[in-house]
Amino acid sequence: MKKLTAVLLGAGSRGRFIYGPYAEKFPNELQFVAVAEPDQQRRESFAKLHNIDEQFVYDSWDKAFEQGKIADVMIIATLDRMHYIPAMKAMELGYHVMLEKPMSPDLKECVELEQASLRHKRLLVVTHVLRYSPFWSGIKKCIEDGELGKVATIQLTENVGYQHMAHSYVRGNWRKSEESSPMILAKSCHDLDIISWLMDQPCTTVSSFGSLMHFRPKNAPVGSTERCIDGCAVERECAFSGIKMYLEQPADNWARYMTSDLTQEGIIRAMKEGPFGRCVYRCDNNVVDHQIVNMEFANGANASFIMSGLTQSGTRRVQVMGTEGEIIGDMDKGSFTLYRYVSGEEIEIKCSVKGDGHGGGDHRMVRSFLQNVRKFEENPGHGLTSATASLQSHLIAFASEQSRLDSGRSIKLSEFNG
Repeated sequence: MKKLTAVLLGAGSRGRFIYGPYAEKFPNELQFVAVAEPDQQRRESFAKLHNIDEQFVYDSWDKAFEQGKIADVMIIATLDRMHYIPAMKAMELGYHVMLEKPMSPDLKECVELEQASLRHKRLLVVTHVLRYSPFWSGIKKCIEDGELGKVATIQLTENVGYQHMAHSYVRGNWRKSEESSPMILAKSCHDLDIISWLMDQPCTTVSSFGSLMHFRPKNAPVGSTERCIDGCAVERECAFSGIKMYLEQPADNWARYMTSDLTQEGIIRAMKEGPFGRCVYRCDNNVVDHQIVNMEFANGANASFIMSGLTQSGTRRVQVMGTEGEIIGDMDKGSFTLYRYVSGEEIEIKCSVKGDGHGGGDHRMVRSFLQNVRKFEENPGHGLTSATASLQSHLIAFASEQSRLDSGRSIKLSEFNG
């Protein structure tokens, strides 16, 4: 097996905690030879951990291109609005690319990225990691094996979880759609992709409703302060308390995404100086905290998707209804039940994977990408989550946001131009 070399753009949460550890765990498969990251602590820590030569350690992504092509692949884990240009440059230089979802917050750029991958004959794999997990691939196999007959309806619920909502979409990097992406794209293109994949039909019509209902200044409790650590009178009664999240939970839960200094002093400093110590009712966020999307497909089947940040858990629950059977599953539990109408059988299928993110999908996704790169010259396929495969879910997300902003008006995807 040929070991592949990689350049990492963005040593944030995905870069540090998914791609870096994969290379540590499987050094015979992947070696990082360069990293670009604006945060000095993250950059230096990643470089040291992976023994990267100083000349290949950059403080901005654009500097990673100054020396030409220096590795086999490039993994782009920058913020949403810094995906398009580096991905295009990487493919022009001859890199195979793994690109964090969403491809881009701009529909035209998504189309151009897909076309560029075909033009340059390079792999462009989008990290729709759920397709690689045993839970979702198991459901897909049941459908392909004909267990459900024809799929008529899919209902999928994404429970974001109130703490994840508060950290990432109220206080964090994805709180403002104009700086990152709308919530339906930034968070839920995973789910729209899964629905598209399971349905295996073109989506024809979309409608959507949603709003930012809770995390707004008018809902700030009396006695609350600008920051949780400023002597807030109601901090102990607040479910979204930054003190509870960052100081009273293990640092590996949430604090590690906020600062590299995980001492109590470091965490307190970050809460005082950075965005994560702010009261959730006094932030500059504008993305929705709940949204629903209705979809119709070419064969008459339909699907509904619910996203909510106002939930206890962060699991996904699904119901797939067919003419001959039904599947009901909970990703967090790592199992789903197949119901066969004719025989009356109920078959529980367990597919839980411990110790790997996204239900076992993260490592499988990286491994699949590397395998496809190794065999690309002889078998130039584009992978399970190629840009081509990902376009429909991105299109659904863009149409959903337009529908939401237009009071839920139904949008024909054939007419949708962004």
